Amino acid sequence: MAEGFANHYGSDVLTASSAGLAPTQKLAPETAAIMLEVNVDISRHVPTRYDPLAVKNYDLVVNMAGFRLPGPAPEASVDWEVTDPYRSAAKVYRAVRDDLEQRVMRLILDFRKQAKQ
Repeated sequence: MAEGFANHYGSDVLTASSAGLAPTQKLAPETAAIMLEVNVDISRHVPTRYDPLAVKNYDLVVNMAGFRLPGPAPEASVDWEVTDPYRSAAKVYRAVRDDLEQRVMRLILDFRKQAKQ
């Protein structure tokens, strides 16, 4: 969801990609449906595995795992405590979606401020 919001709203200042420590084979249909409610289509997203050696390729890593990520520490990172809505009721998905949208928008605004400097 965060990647979808970041690329939907912030493509002028960032390119987002997401990865998980234990990604599923495919995107949960509930996730795609909840995002479509706010006109963000993530139906083509393919879950990928987190590669600790790839962090050097990113300007910022947003960690939503709830614990320290394996491998070398990213040069720049933020930790977001986010509930995993998988297999939860739609209201939980919506709450997580709305929370992530706000967090991502703040991040995008920060990037835009930095770009102006």
